[in-house]
Amino acid sequence: MKSLLRLLLKTQHQPNRSGQAQTEKGMTLVELLVGAIMAFLIITPMLAFVVDMLNTDRREQVKSNTEQDVQAAVDFIAQDLSQAIHIYDQKGINAVNNSTTPTSGKLPAPANGTPILVFWKRQQIKNSLPIYPAAAKPNTCDPSKCNDTYVLSLVAYYQFKDDDRTWCQPSGKPCPTRIVRYEIKDGIKDPSTLAYYPDTETTDGQEIDPAFNQLFDLNKPTENVTVPGVVPKNKEVLVNYIDHSTVNVPPLPVCKTTLDVKDPPAPKPPLTEADLLITDRSTNSFYACVDSARNIARVTIRGNSLRRLQADAPYNPNNPAFFPTATVQVQGRGALGQ
Repeated sequence: MKSLLRLLLKTQHQPNRSGQAQTEKGMTLVELLVGAIMAFLIITPMLAFVVDMLNTDRREQVKSNTEQDVQAAVDFIAQDLSQAIHIYDQKGINAVNNSTTPTSGKLPAPANGTPILVFWKRQQIKNSLPIYPAAAKPNTCDPSKCNDTYVLSLVAYYQFKDDDRTWCQPSGKPCPTRIVRYEIKDGIKDPSTLAYYPDTETTDGQEIDPAFNQLFDLNKPTENVTVPGVVPKNKEVLVNYIDHSTVNVPPLPVCKTTLDVKDPPAPKPPLTEADLLITDRSTNSFYACVDSARNIARVTIRGNSLRRLQADAPYNPNNPAFFPTATVQVQGRGALGQ
């Protein structure tokens, strides 16, 4: 009983602890506005920095890609040219295209294409000549039953100007130029009959190109070069995004000085720059200096990496890094015994 009374008295005199509920406060509109302004001032410079970094990275990437493409093209041409038997200078190219021999065809004349580097070489065709003709055919040759052989091949590198939007991106004119390679090759012959193998016994790489002129003689390199009126079937693009600029481009070299060309003895006339320098006479981004007498060629290619980012993008002498240039000088050694 005493315990119950004590509990009642204690409860009666205990202070009320519930009190009035505390009111929770939120952010005011002014505080939100100030926070938004501060976030804008902090994030905007960061976004600009990120965008600038991305643009810089993209520019460096296209510059690197163009440098690699141009260098790879020069390396491929150098390897191809090292097998040359005869290299045509500009005078020789003009003689081929102006030949009046009825059986002599001209060089390929595609629209918007200019021949820059033209030469004959000995083309190797591996595992294509049967050792025992009755036991094998060129298109089914087993390495143990067939030998390698060589055939004559006319190679021509052209500079093309076109507006093919399938590769010219971003779209817009003018498009950069491109380098295209033609090859007009002889076919392999049966050593027992010296006749060409029939098409049913050869592959595409072993048969004669329809444009190859069987009357061609290396002792008369400007005559019977191709079959008149026949278009060669072997054509491939070597590299795109070659500079298309026609103004403010770097000066052309003096070929006689660059190649140390000596004039022929009298009474032959001395060689001129117009005889040695081969270019399209406008862009000068793919050109060659050729000394046919010594079978030497110096080839230069200039790319345009900015054209991968924007339309037009002409050459800028103050920013040469985006117009990578590569040069190679080669002496053809494809003749027998060399």
